[in-house]
Amino acid sequence: ANLARFGIMPALRGRGAARLMTSAMESFDVVIVGAGAAGLMCAMTAGRRGRRVLLLEHNDQPGAKILISGGGRCNFTNLEIAPERFLSANPHFCKSALSRYTQHDFIALVERHRIPYHEKTLGQLFCDGSAREILAMLLAECAAAGVDLRAGHSVTEITRADRFRIETDKAGFIAPALVLATGGLSIPKMGATGFAYEMARRFDLAVIEPRPGLVPLKVAGETLELCQTLAGVSVEAVASCGRDSFRENILFTHRGLSGPAILQISSYWRQGDTLSLNLAPSLDIESFLADRKRTRPKTELKTVLAEAIPTRLAHALAGAVASNVTIANVPDRSLSELADRLRRWQLKPTGSEGWPKAEVTVSGIDTAALSSKTMEARAVPGLYAIGEAVDVTGWLGGYNFQWAWSSGWCAGRAV
Repeated sequence: ANLARFGIMPALRGRGAARLMTSAMESFDVVIVGAGAAGLMCAMTAGRRGRRVLLLEHNDQPGAKILISGGGRCNFTNLEIAPERFLSANPHFCKSALSRYTQHDFIALVERHRIPYHEKTLGQLFCDGSAREILAMLLAECAAAGVDLRAGHSVTEITRADRFRIETDKAGFIAPALVLATGGLSIPKMGATGFAYEMARRFDLAVIEPRPGLVPLKVAGETLELCQTLAGVSVEAVASCGRDSFRENILFTHRGLSGPAILQISSYWRQGDTLSLNLAPSLDIESFLADRKRTRPKTELKTVLAEAIPTRLAHALAGAVASNVTIANVPDRSLSELADRLRRWQLKPTGSEGWPKAEVTVSGIDTAALSSKTMEARAVPGLYAIGEAVDVTGWLGGYNFQWAWSSGWCAGRAV
């Protein structure tokens, strides 16, 4: 400021100006942008190796999504992690990272910090207490590794000559290595932005168009009317889209369908696709109805159906066939059509509930540009991308956290 006041600054040009600007910027071995799950893992891993690490976070506090995950208990990994349970344009890309830092490695870290946890269903591991324990663990590991964490720093510019220059609204930094760990577009109220994609494009890395994943689906017309009538009803079902299917609960909502099976299949669903729902996957429903017609002919159809599916759903479906009639008075053809609807209910969602309700981003920075071992951009030495920003998306149930831990660890070992 004093130099400028005396008119000296405008006279500086070329290397002299560059040296002066560089001297005013702090230097690190690596700057990681984004203090979420992947960024924290990368930072602590690099710090343990003696790297001087700066971890920048634009929110006022790190780990916002960690804190809200798993209903506040953080579904931090899954016992059944497997590469085929991740979506990517290159389904082989995730194999290296997932095999080098496994779910068992992260579980061992949790156990070293004496955080109690339990398996819920389908291999999903949750904290017994609070997600804050996982965040506190990661922050403690970063502190022990000497990581310089600065929250409330919004990056305004990134350039690269011999090193990366990172400008924020508070300061400037230089480093030979830069890691993009700012996540995807899901849950914008938590601070999600397209920053990683913007930076990737600036450095000529391709980005596969992101779309919401693990997200409720919307319907219209008669299907919407039925869903609104049944809002709050949950039923075990098989949700299918093409060759992909998931068997878990679905939930009827005022806008359409949600629940684990719908969230899972939503990552595979594309606009215009038809979904198929089996609402009674444990039964041969046609044989069940035929048997009840023979053995309990005076029982109302809705009562019979309520033996197999939730009462409100049974009453709604029975009412569409014949209201308040005994099963003996329902024609066999009508029973067959009802069984077919229960077994293969075809519906075409009008869309998803979008980024505000999406738990994760599908697609992202094209893995063709990255090393599967280090997460480094092949054409831009020193530039890395990890976590949700990359075109690797896991199933519901701890898979996306494991990708964050694995990809962050790999980059942290390489920077």
